[in-house]
Amino acid sequence: MLTLKVITENPEKVIQCLSKKHFAGHQIIHEVLELDRKRRSTQNVLDRNLAELNIISKSIGQLMKEGKKEEADAAGSKTSVLKEEAKRCEEELKNTEVELQTLLMQIPNLPSDSVPEGKTAEDNVVEKTGGIYPVLDSDALPHWELAKKYDLIDFELGVKITGAGFPVYKGNGARLQRALINFFLDNARDAGYLEVQPPYVVNAASGYGTGNLPDKESQMYYCFEDDLYLIPTAEVPVTNIYRNVILNETDLPIKNTAYSACFRREAGSYGKDVRGLNRLHQFDKVEIVQIAHPDESYKVLDDMVNYVESLVQKLEMPYRILRLCGGDMSFTSALTFDFEVYSAAQQRWLEVSSVSNFESYQANRLKCRFRSPDKKTQLCHTLNGSALALPRIVAALLENNQTPEGIRIPKVLVPYTGFERIF
Repeated sequence: MLTLKVITENPEKVIQCLSKKHFAGHQIIHEVLELDRKRRSTQNVLDRNLAELNIISKSIGQLMKEGKKEEADAAGSKTSVLKEEAKRCEEELKNTEVELQTLLMQIPNLPSDSVPEGKTAEDNVVEKTGGIYPVLDSDALPHWELAKKYDLIDFELGVKITGAGFPVYKGNGARLQRALINFFLDNARDAGYLEVQPPYVVNAASGYGTGNLPDKESQMYYCFEDDLYLIPTAEVPVTNIYRNVILNETDLPIKNTAYSACFRREAGSYGKDVRGLNRLHQFDKVEIVQIAHPDESYKVLDDMVNYVESLVQKLEMPYRILRLCGGDMSFTSALTFDFEVYSAAQQRWLEVSSVSNFESYQANRLKCRFRSPDKKTQLCHTLNGSALALPRIVAALLENNQTPEGIRIPKVLVPYTGFERIF
């Protein structure tokens, strides 16, 4: 979340920046400023109260020694009044701070100056394109038909077992999944990322830490009896490794990677975009996370974008990189680049990765800090990216590589699959 310092030092600039995300911030920023004034005023009264209480308490003993019992009793009565007043101030301060925190949680991150104006995905800016577009026969099949033809994925069986959006991978389909996971993890390790294997459920504190809670869109699956949430991405547990941690400046940047299943309710999704693997409730993904020095985080972001680009290049996929406009960015992001691959049979672009810099927004929630050589602490910057999400990669891989002789496997995956072609 935004720090109070950022808001109080230049509230009008904060409101202006939030408007780029099409967030009407005037009212809530005004409420934050009023609560902050109330908090500081109450704190000042409490401090004066406690100081006076301390002085009077010390004087009582001296008055008793001097035989001034009436004055000592009067002083004792005064301390009783001051204690009650202090108790009232402490309660008011506590309530004000809770109210203030609740408001701060509702304010999105400020977009970077380099974020383009725009309201929807149509306004995103294409930064770069690459790869060779495949030329398919007129009778080319979409991936859900290919999955059925080659017995790779059973969508109907998933519906029977669980419901729509929970496919069952079979045979070479399952092997292809495992091959991609291992390929992505091996590449991440080679790029200096430490692999971790996180839990797939997290507590509420972890959800709040990364900004997934409060969950306005109710996109997280919730286990009511245990008060736990199924993770929407490995970003949540991995980033929370550093919750309430003070790092040394020399530790930065920290680079982690993790494979996980991901669970998303995708409430409100419908239409052609949900066919096959296009939109699922459970899917596999390899995530990369970095904890960076504030002065270096945008260089780190560039490095992460270049790394993800290297993956889609190795998979021989046509792709494009988008700089997201203000209206299409996530609640927590300061700057996001999306990667899309072209799905030739569907003749549409499919998002396979988002790479984001959150600056200090998540770190402030997490209390993730570093200590500089002069022993001062400050907030880290956090970044993460999909490297990569499997479903749409698989969709495009199957469609783009279909031939009359079966589906060709990209060369880099053959050592992982154990086969060059799906027949």
